[in-house]
Order: sequence, then C-alpha cells, then structure tokens
Amino acid sequence: MAIDLRLIDKVLADYKKPEDLIGENGLLKQLTKALLERAMQAEMTEHLGYQKHDGPGTTAATRAMARPPRR
Repeated sequence: MAIDLRLIDKVLADYKKPEDLIGENGLLKQLTKALLERAMQAEMTEHLGYQKHDGPGTTAATRAMARPPRR
C-alpha cells in the first residue's frame, strides 16, 4: 500500500521544528499511538465478529434469526 503524499503534506502543514515531529508530544508519537489503537480495534472486531459498542447479536444476520419479542 502506497502512502498518499498529499496526506503527509497535510499532516506536516504545521511542522516548524524537529520537536514538532519527534518530541515528547510530537507527530510521530501521536501517529504511532493512533495506528496501534486502530490496529488493535480492527483485531478485536475481527476476533469478536462485531464492531465496538454493537455487542453480539446486533448484525443484520443475527437479528433476522432472532425470535420475535414475546407479547
């Protein structure tokens, strides 16, 4: 997968000094954190079979198979 250079330009728009990129709260640290969180979220979604906050049994397929509510 190629990285879109326009995205890099946009992310670096406010870059002024090396600390902005590699400092304690720099862009590299923020990107690493965001990428790892997204990867872990994708792994959990794949492992559990449903999105965060959906809970089991909330997909269209499981709702279609569910019993109708009791009256």
